[in-house]
Amino acid sequence: MNRKNPKPLTLSIDAMGGDNAPGKIVEGVELALKRHSDVNFILFGDQAKIKPLLAKFPHAAARSRLIHTEEFVTDDEKPGHALRSGRNSSMRLAINAVSDAKADGVISAGNTGALMAMAKFVLKTLPGIDRPAIATSFPTRRGGSVMLDLGANITCNADNLVQFAAMGEVFARHVLGLTQPSVGILNVGSEDAKGSDAVKMAASILTNTKLPIKFHGFIEGDDIAAGTVDVVVTDGFTGNIVLKASEGMARMFGGFLLEALTGSLMGRLGALIAGGAINKFKMRVDPRRYNGAMFLGLNGICIKSHGSTDSLGFANAIDVAIRLIADNLNEDIRKDVARLGMELQSRHEAEAV
Repeated sequence: MNRKNPKPLTLSIDAMGGDNAPGKIVEGVELALKRHSDVNFILFGDQAKIKPLLAKFPHAAARSRLIHTEEFVTDDEKPGHALRSGRNSSMRLAINAVSDAKADGVISAGNTGALMAMAKFVLKTLPGIDRPAIATSFPTRRGGSVMLDLGANITCNADNLVQFAAMGEVFARHVLGLTQPSVGILNVGSEDAKGSDAVKMAASILTNTKLPIKFHGFIEGDDIAAGTVDVVVTDGFTGNIVLKASEGMARMFGGFLLEALTGSLMGRLGALIAGGAINKFKMRVDPRRYNGAMFLGLNGICIKSHGSTDSLGFANAIDVAIRLIADNLNEDIRKDVARLGMELQSRHEAEAV
């Protein structure tokens, strides 16, 4: 793998976070090491549970250092409580390793709210970023797109949305490999007069920005799956609902397909004949391939894995972390946001006159 920084990377892992921890977490590290043999890991968690797993996975055992803690953040723990009482939890210690420059990035499948609260408190935000946002890639008819925010910020003002657009554009360049990704704001209609004051103001700013952002304008819900734009910008309330609804629809259609293919003799015969096409379809929409959401705007790489993912999904989240660290994602965000900050400040000063 080509990296801008030839020094071997070190990733810190919350080995106790998620529905399938620590088994699928350690196994995910093993799978990731088969692709990235020179990466080092620091695993934070209960050694009585993790040591027997490392005995089964030689690559993970050889490239990992285990830091023992019996404390972990539960899935239903409130973010504020986790922040106050979880100083010695596997999640907090894994984040601390990035802050202390012992690791280049952190991955957790644990409680999303707690992870964001802890990461924001420990790592802080990049200069010029008011609020971090959760971003991830997903499949579309055109290939793939990026969406943010997916739940970190329930309400957002125009400046927040503009910052999300700038960060999302950089994220899409790194993750999707696009030279100039197109950016759109999710709205109730594509007409300029529709939507809240926040989205209309954000659209005005992005239309007139001097940043090299290819702003498409407003998009509607059906544009997401169509891949009308490469970056979908929205508030965390809407983004989280879209994400969960999409996952539910995918499971429903998968269930319908399974019923159709197994419910009759002709269906089973059709499945046998179309086996290759069905497998291709399943691979295209497999959520494990897109696992690994980035907390954009933090002064450090923090990746959130889906809580119920298996080892393959967690390995893919590790892939995301490695790619973004190697490509110096945060440095590119820092440059663009600095230029954007000057534009926003000038605009606010002009409005105040």
